[in-house]
Parts: sequence; structure tokens; C-alpha cells
Amino acid sequence: MPIYEYHCQACGKDQSLLFLSQREAAARPRCKYCAARRLTRLLSRFAYHQTEAARLNDFDTGATRGESFYRDSRNVGLWAKKRAKELGTDLGPQFEETVEKARSGKILDDL
Repeated sequence: MPIYEYHCQACGKDQSLLFLSQREAAARPRCKYCAARRLTRLLSRFAYHQTEAARLNDFDTGATRGESFYRDSRNVGLWAKKRAKELGTDLGPQFEETVEKARSGKILDDL
């Protein structure tokens, strides 16, 4: 059951349409606002989720980051975990706990 997004050339409104079958999706849909058939399909945004291990594996500690990156404690924690892994250093469970507190924003609770 795909959901497609369309822009109506007649009334200028964007809309999402749910199709319950492939046959219904193949037919030319009507605008739900003005009933015109002059719809252009839009490219929709999508997202996918990575595991923590995949994020850590894909993270590049050498990449240049903007100031906003370092304002987010979750990013700093991810950088610290990856950098420690690259250096082959095991700083123990206290380090992991501190990094997780930083990433979740709970580190300020201890101050």
C-alpha cells in the first residue's frame, strides 16, 4: 500500500494519496481538492535507521565539522567513542557511561 505525494498543476496544492492496490496506483489519480487530473508526482523524503554499531562504523572522525556539530553533546560522544576505538584504547565502563550520559544530554545532571 504505497503512499505517493503529488502536486496539482490546476490548484497548486500538494497532497499525499494512499493506494490500496497496484491497479489503483497505476490509474491517473484526481486532486482531492479540485478533482483535476493534472497531478505531478513529487519525490518524497525518506529516512532509514541505523544501529548504533553501524553509525559508529560509518562515522568519520577526521571530517571537518561546523560549530553546530559540537554544540550537540550526542555528536561529541559519538566522536569520542569512535576515536577511542580507532586508537585501540579501552577506557573502561566508566568512559562508556560518561559518553552515554553526554550523548543523552544527562551529563549536566551530574554537575
